Amino acid sequence: MTIAAAIAAACLAWVAFAYAGYPLALWLLRAVSPRPLRREDRFPPISVILAVHNGERALAHKLEATLAQDYPGRVQVIVSSDGSTDGSAAIATSYAARGVLLLNHLERQGKEAAQARAIARADGEILVFTDVTSELEPGALRALVRPFADPSVGVVSSEDAVDPEAGEGAYVRYEMALRRLESEATTLIGVSGSGFAIRRSLASPWPTHLASDFRVALEAARRGLRAVSEPAARVRVGVVRASGAEWQRKIRTVSRGIAVLLAHRELLHPRFGRAAFSIWGHKLARFTSPFALLGLLAASVVLAGQSAAGRWLLGAQLLAYATALLALVYPSAARMRLPRLAGFFLLVNAATCVAWFRHLRGRRTLVWQPTER
Repeated sequence: MTIAAAIAAACLAWVAFAYAGYPLALWLLRAVSPRPLRREDRFPPISVILAVHNGERALAHKLEATLAQDYPGRVQVIVSSDGSTDGSAAIATSYAARGVLLLNHLERQGKEAAQARAIARADGEILVFTDVTSELEPGALRALVRPFADPSVGVVSSEDAVDPEAGEGAYVRYEMALRRLESEATTLIGVSGSGFAIRRSLASPWPTHLASDFRVALEAARRGLRAVSEPAARVRVGVVRASGAEWQRKIRTVSRGIAVLLAHRELLHPRFGRAAFSIWGHKLARFTSPFALLGLLAASVVLAGQSAAGRWLLGAQLLAYATALLALVYPSAARMRLPRLAGFFLLVNAATCVAWFRHLRGRRTLVWQPTER
């Protein structure tokens, strides 16, 4: 086997592991050694925390939906406005008579800083974090709390529901299925920022420079606790319609994810068992797949001059990338399922490359920019 063929095989195997081999391994692990989860209807006091920056378009609807939840226990709702310049503070203030607490910080410091200010005022045993643009479906709060009856659980994630016709929709459904497998076989190593809950003990410390929806799952693993997904806790999330907005969002998400992963790199050690396996399989493999794709493409160029198989391999990749670009450039092409999925796959991996480049240059994303949906 030539060096080019060996590189192509290794790169192809790594990408296949990231997107297919890892889920298959989880499925087998669940079948051989599942991790049962106890759920019970217990209703401890909870604090629902909404970090908001210029969220006036969605805030009133979000508060109405949150206050309408059928949670039997005490619910404290905190709106932590982070440098908002619109009417967010006024909207939150109008709900004061219904028990909504507003923390209005004039200087913009970032999502995690806004969450930290709310944590300092929260009195719930369970802390629930949710985005202003996501909609908690009926019963979501009750469902989020039920798995905490299991003492091994430190974090519970909601499941996102999105438009099935969008490229992002297929990706989200894949992610939700993967999280169910992780819940039953290992532990989640990332939760839905649109809705997740933690034990109060996990809120200290609360680093304001690390993405909370990734960090809390790793912090739970560090302390010997599990992070699980709760399919009954559904949160409806709007689709990002503009590819430009999705591009910027993906770069920010991966950049923040890389920072969290490197800050918790000791969890990659085998002594962390199933948690380490999931970090390798879900995050590290996914974050490095774009470089495997580039290696595969470069090796295929060399192999194309050596054999018909090499030319076929190169042609298949070029066709796939051309299809993806077509979907990203022409909305009419994106209406077809295969080009739409190829386009989203290319966008995600290209954004990951850019995120790594920015991270290695020392550029950090500390202040979040809420995505218009």
